Amino acid sequence: MAATFRLTLAQLNPTLGAIEANATLAYEAWVQGRDAGAQMVALTEMFITGYQTQDLVMKPAFHTAAVQAIEALALRIVDGPALGIGGPCARDGQLYNAYYILEGGKIVATVLKHELPNNDVFDEKRVFASAPPQGPYRVGPLRIGSPICEDAWHSDVCETLAETGAQILLVPNGSPYHRGKPSVRTNLMVARVVETGLPLVYLNMIGGQDDQVFDGASFVLNPGGALVAQLPQFDACVTHVDFVETAEGWRALPGIMEKMPISYEADYRAMVMSLKDYLGKTGFKKVLLGLSGGIDSAIVAAVAADAIGPENVRCVMLPSRYTSAHSLEDAAQVAQALGCRLDTVSITGAQDAVGEALAHLFEGTQPGVTEENVQSRLRGLLLMAMSNKFGEMLLTTGNKSEMAVGYCTIYGDMNGGYNPLKDLYKTRVFDTCRWRNDNHRPWMLAPAGQVVPPRVIDKPPSAELRPDQKDEDSLPPYPVLDAILDGLVEQELSVADLVAKGFDRATVKKVEHLLYISEYKRYQSAPGTRLTRRAFAGDRRYPIANRWRDNA
Repeated sequence: MAATFRLTLAQLNPTLGAIEANATLAYEAWVQGRDAGAQMVALTEMFITGYQTQDLVMKPAFHTAAVQAIEALALRIVDGPALGIGGPCARDGQLYNAYYILEGGKIVATVLKHELPNNDVFDEKRVFASAPPQGPYRVGPLRIGSPICEDAWHSDVCETLAETGAQILLVPNGSPYHRGKPSVRTNLMVARVVETGLPLVYLNMIGGQDDQVFDGASFVLNPGGALVAQLPQFDACVTHVDFVETAEGWRALPGIMEKMPISYEADYRAMVMSLKDYLGKTGFKKVLLGLSGGIDSAIVAAVAADAIGPENVRCVMLPSRYTSAHSLEDAAQVAQALGCRLDTVSITGAQDAVGEALAHLFEGTQPGVTEENVQSRLRGLLLMAMSNKFGEMLLTTGNKSEMAVGYCTIYGDMNGGYNPLKDLYKTRVFDTCRWRNDNHRPWMLAPAGQVVPPRVIDKPPSAELRPDQKDEDSLPPYPVLDAILDGLVEQELSVADLVAKGFDRATVKKVEHLLYISEYKRYQSAPGTRLTRRAFAGDRRYPIANRWRDNA
């Protein structure tokens, strides 16, 4: 009779710093595996602490508490399957990213990470030491190799494991989402399977942590690259994969096969999850936002309502003398469609008072951007007052296009604790609104249907800070602006590259100038959901004081 091995995969959402709660989650997953007759239950990278810990893991009291929690957990792992769990390891004066194997009441193996990522949002070389490549460990009839996350992105670690006797590869991950990431992972893991000839389990965590979202989407491959199990993206899942020993080696039997969402749904789900977890993990239960009647605040209201329920979202309309009747109507329609509370607080009186207070200093000058910014800052002041009074986190609503070129007012509409749209270009905002109007999913807590009225999507964008103002008065049309920004930010193209693609040089230079001079605003902006590989902050780190311009 052929040997078999049941592996339980726990794709779960740990909370950074909640060490005891994470240990409880781990034990509950182990119980599910034990009850299902598994020989091993696997959790993800750095599960005991949550991920990414950044510099917190270097604090001795923190990593000591994490190791002690794993040791205490090991004492409970008896009369059942082994448990694989990620956590820090302090050894010989060095700190490592480790994967612990618990069995029979003790730690029976400790795998240390070799390849430390130092790109995109990762800076692991800052906090961890690199360990030499290691061999496999044994659980029951199987020799298992566990390249930890980045280790599996490099062929040498997996080949070393295969050469030293590994029969399957189990890869515990903390791999954050960006658009298109699942296919990147799959392609890389197929390469590892082809190189080693071994089955591979790619196990990823889920959950939001500050600006990052871990999207799960774990999977299992057999030799040759055949996909035999696909776990859901963004959802917690505990499932079982059965392996059987054949004449050609161990093979995984077909398991769960979840459909992966398209990119618009994945981006939207990432925004919803990141906001929900950011609020939950920082202790907020309610939010408020300025609902202007424009498209950006409308989709942020939808994201918030889908994340925590419409009853926990306060929308506030703050009209001035320049606010159109259409904007008042549109804001009311958005709030009604979502089922959110809508309050109205006029800024006209406050605007007059500020104007009167400054009149003797501004006498003889022409009204302009200063007076426009006063309106935005008054709105920010009033929204922050409500946030303080009612204990509701203020959401800011600027999209990536605006953040890139500084079309936002610091200490005004940039006020807030979180920004779901921070990494979403304006043209993508339009498409996302249309997608949400046409689609509803069980994880959405707001109603189905047209939550963003067509008029909000179709009308020309305007900040409404002066009569008949349109965004295109100051900026190129958004399709042009976003295409240029895609070149300058996402692709790091030169001005000459973009001119060769057909863009007007003066327009490209204007956008480049705005991009560089707005860096100080982005440094002071609220965190927001990472959706691309070039999100402002973690992915793209530029100096504030910078005189260089591309004049070639």
